[in-house]
Amino acid sequence: MIHHVLLACPPGSEESSRAFYVGILGLTEKPKPPALAARGGCWFTGYDAELHLGVEVDFRPARKAHPALLRPDLDALADRLARAGHPVTWGDDELPGLRRFHTADPHGNRLEFLAPLTDCAPADGGPAG
Repeated sequence: MIHHVLLACPPGSEESSRAFYVGILGLTEKPKPPALAARGGCWFTGYDAELHLGVEVDFRPARKAHPALLRPDLDALADRLARAGHPVTWGDDELPGLRRFHTADPHGNRLEFLAPLTDCAPADGGPAG
């Protein structure tokens, strides 16, 4: 079992991280231990996942490597992201039994969200199972 996934973020980006990960994705911010809080960054939890954003001075976004998170609200999440101006790119059917899309956080880090296929067609125009 994985405890957490760490993504990098640029210095001073904590507020935009909170707006995205809490405000759009619906995760909960988890307080960092005091010794680590001085380094900056944020920790988030929800949907059986924990994501840590760590400050990296020479930040470059992860455009290929990414966490893939299961979400039961895939269509609603894709809609919230698109309305907030974040790209939503629906995946193909290469992962049997799953629907998925990719997006980017405000720092350009790639994120993937997945949900098991159901018998009903998606409401948002994503690929049906």
